[in-house]
Amino acid sequence: MREDRTESVQQPSDKVKYRIKGEFCANCSAKMERALSGTEGYGETTINYITKTVYLPPSKRQEAQDIMEKIEPGVKLVELLGGKKGSRSSEEEETEKDLSKQLLRIGIASVLFVVGLIFASRWHNTSYHFLEYLVFISAYIWVGYEVLTKAIRNIIRGAVFDENFLMALATIGAIVIHQLPEAVGVMLFYAVGEYIEDRAVDRSRHSIQALLDIRPDSANLIHQLQIIKVAPEDVQVGQQIVVRPGEKVPLDGVVVNGSSYLDTSALTGESVPRKAEKDDTVLAGMINTSGALTVRVVREYADSSVQKILDLVENASARKAKVEKFITTFARYYTPGVVIVALGIAILPPLMGMGSFSQWLYRALTILVISCPCALVISVPLGYFGGIGGASRHGILVKGANYLEALTQLKTVVFDKTGTLTQGVFEVIQVQPTEGFKEERLLEIAAKAEVHSNHPIAQSIRKKFNAEIDASLIEDYEEISGKGVLAKVGGLSVIAGRKSLLEERGIQLSPEQVEQGTQVYLAIDGSYAGFIVISDQVRVGARETVHYLNQAGIKTVMLTGDHPSVAQSMAMRLGIQEFHAELLPEDKVSWLEKLLKEQETPQGKVAFVGDGINDAPVLTRADIGIAMGGLGSDAAIEAADVVLMEDQPTKLINALEISQFTKMIIWQNIAFALLIKLGFILLGMFGLANMWEAVFADVGVALLAILNATRVRRYSSPGIRLGEKSVQAERNLGEVTAK
Repeated sequence: MREDRTESVQQPSDKVKYRIKGEFCANCSAKMERALSGTEGYGETTINYITKTVYLPPSKRQEAQDIMEKIEPGVKLVELLGGKKGSRSSEEEETEKDLSKQLLRIGIASVLFVVGLIFASRWHNTSYHFLEYLVFISAYIWVGYEVLTKAIRNIIRGAVFDENFLMALATIGAIVIHQLPEAVGVMLFYAVGEYIEDRAVDRSRHSIQALLDIRPDSANLIHQLQIIKVAPEDVQVGQQIVVRPGEKVPLDGVVVNGSSYLDTSALTGESVPRKAEKDDTVLAGMINTSGALTVRVVREYADSSVQKILDLVENASARKAKVEKFITTFARYYTPGVVIVALGIAILPPLMGMGSFSQWLYRALTILVISCPCALVISVPLGYFGGIGGASRHGILVKGANYLEALTQLKTVVFDKTGTLTQGVFEVIQVQPTEGFKEERLLEIAAKAEVHSNHPIAQSIRKKFNAEIDASLIEDYEEISGKGVLAKVGGLSVIAGRKSLLEERGIQLSPEQVEQGTQVYLAIDGSYAGFIVISDQVRVGARETVHYLNQAGIKTVMLTGDHPSVAQSMAMRLGIQEFHAELLPEDKVSWLEKLLKEQETPQGKVAFVGDGINDAPVLTRADIGIAMGGLGSDAAIEAADVVLMEDQPTKLINALEISQFTKMIIWQNIAFALLIKLGFILLGMFGLANMWEAVFADVGVALLAILNATRVRRYSSPGIRLGEKSVQAERNLGEVTAK
């Protein structure tokens, strides 16, 4: 059974988004998160370490800050107003100042450390031996006072097992046994590692934000025959704006004047420009590449497509993957476990006469140095965040790390047919009346009966008729969902729709031979009058996507409301393994339920791929709901777990490739960090690793894990390149066929 789907896409309306200012590590972030979640009145709270944001009830702001300060002194909560860009530049400047101060401390301590190394041997056996302590202790305090003060605060508060306490204990222990250079060296290396780690995370954060920073800076508002530059947040619905060549479209709207080509790659990952003319819809985040456009705004900035996309990507970290939750829990017990091991190594061997106390104490202190779990804690969420950001770069919105993880466990993919595997652009290819009716008359009656329907099939019939219809002449109109329509046309009682609709009303249909397609059957005044055949075209890339899934061992199923012969033909053309036809919307949910029960293990996931407009119930019920063609569609973004922004089935291949690569990177980090730490614990136990090497290994593991995690956002799925070739090939084939 799938997870509870009551969780909203956005954060609860009673919570406000805050940025957490101040320096804190990934492990401290997890501690603050646990403390807030465990306090009454907060509910489950998630801190996004990558963006340093959290959602909290506004009435709990001060209390939350007090709770967080007990764990990490100096952090502050700053409210972020929804939709506004905020003071990112000032935040970047503040971060840069903190890193510069950190680097200055490292520089001064390094100079003192080198001086100590050069002159320590000369001072050791002279009356100036106190200078050895003076220089090394000065360097130690200069570079390590933040670690020491945090350790003291945490001890007072009862939080003993954290990296600050462990580093303080290890280095003070080294000073006690007169290993001054090693004590300073370890603290210095630790500070250098923290600086490099902070710099790497900061760069990763900025690069991901830059990747997603498709927010427009301003809007050219038409006000009293003048054009004034204003913030997009200040433009109201109904006002008109001008988008000049080279500018980003600042708000969702409709073109009222002008013609141009728009670069939609920031939203869809599609590199081919899209033409925009009068009455066309344009969305915030698109880039105008040629002519000027006058646009009437239809949504406020906070409700625009670009803002929804940004919120989805940034808030995706709130839905954690199982492996992420496991690592967070593991870190809580890992550090105390290592401390207990180190304590045993320091006490038991000397008591058993296996060496001196100072010898085993040194080994125990070496083990303490590598016990910080930050490399594990940070690399997993950073990997998932990179995967989600990388997917969005290709026009794929994944609403959470849990869904990115679930994509790697797919066993069955269920497709809707119309609008997903096919283009949803219907065309009348045959009108077959019974004796006594002419083709033109049957088409006219059908078009008039369907006058009030917005269904694509009804639209195709009206388009084929191609004449004005006086809707006031149509009486007693009734649309029966999934079956057809009933109406009186010029005094004639008309039934138009599925065969089952006519049979339910006792109308006998004569057997007929039809071309492949969807049939609309008609009865006039209680007698069968004929049928109309409507065809839909296969969507470019559909065959390739189904073939990829079949090759990957993923079962493919198609659910459709079409006639079984039409469904069978489509399934054979695409290579779909199983299909079910003549289904009403509720029937699709029932079949999906059956497919969910057929899964052999809970790990096997079932995905449903639909157009996101009329498939909301099935999208919601599947383990993973995937909406295709969600660009600008509120229904798709709300109902689905994964949104493919373009009408390209091959985007599903991209999503699977990115999810698998993300999973590989994360498990690489976990295995690498655990093996290195375990290895150095064993080396430390046998005296084969000193404190210098231990801290270098600890810092190195964290840095390499971070750098490895950032590979995800730059990953280019092989499926993308394959998809482009296939798309071009099918387009070429279509051109040849047309000729």
